[in-house]
Formats: sequence, C-alpha cells, structure tokens
Amino acid sequence: MNAADNYQFETSRKDLAAGILKQAGLDLRRFHGGTSAVEREFYLDAYRWVMSDDCSWPFSFLNVCQLLKLSPEILRQDLLDDASLGLFGYLSRRCARAAQSLQNFSNRVFTKNRRSSGADPVPLTHAY
Repeated sequence: MNAADNYQFETSRKDLAAGILKQAGLDLRRFHGGTSAVEREFYLDAYRWVMSDDCSWPFSFLNVCQLLKLSPEILRQDLLDDASLGLFGYLSRRCARAAQSLQNFSNRVFTKNRRSSGADPVPLTHAY
C-alpha cells in the first residue's frame, strides 16, 4: 500500500467511526423516551454499544474513541447527558457550545492582532 492509499484508508476508517458514533448519539436522543418495542430496542442497542468495554470488534465504542482520539469516559457522559435532555435541551446545549467556541476564537484572533501590531494606536487630533 502506498502513502496515498494508506491516507485514504485511514480517512475512510475515521469517517466510518465518526458516522457510527453520530448514529449512536442520534439513536440515544431520538429513542430515549421510546414507547414501542422497536424504539426501545434502538435505544438499548445504542446504550449497550456506548457502555461496552469490549474491544474485540474493530468499531467497538472504545476502538472508535481511540481512532478519533476522544476520551471514552467524557464522551459516554456527554452522549448520555445529551440523550436525557431531549431535543430542545440538546439543541440549546449545542448552540451554547457553538457560541462559546466562537467567542474563544474571536478572543484569540483579536488578542493576537493587538499583540502583533507592536504599537499603540495614535489618537487622532483635529487641527482647526
């Protein structure tokens, strides 16, 4: 396998792992309060996968976390917290995280720009 093939293989594995993780999160949220047998089974299947410490399957929860460089303990807690919030709570939490990320990014950009200018702005004086 050459370098390009290896890169494509790793990218595909990570994309698949991310997709599996995303689907588990969706199933936990969507079917958390499920009333039918099918809905409960979807929820329990996702719940068991997230809670499992089995590493024998290539895309087990722990192997997915390792591949994506995520902490299993923190991710488990986040997924279960998100599932218990319901749709409105989940979306509110996501919006709050996005707003915090944007604020952190803005702070870094503006702080960096102030430091790199090297000089304080000179106040403008009007000559009348």
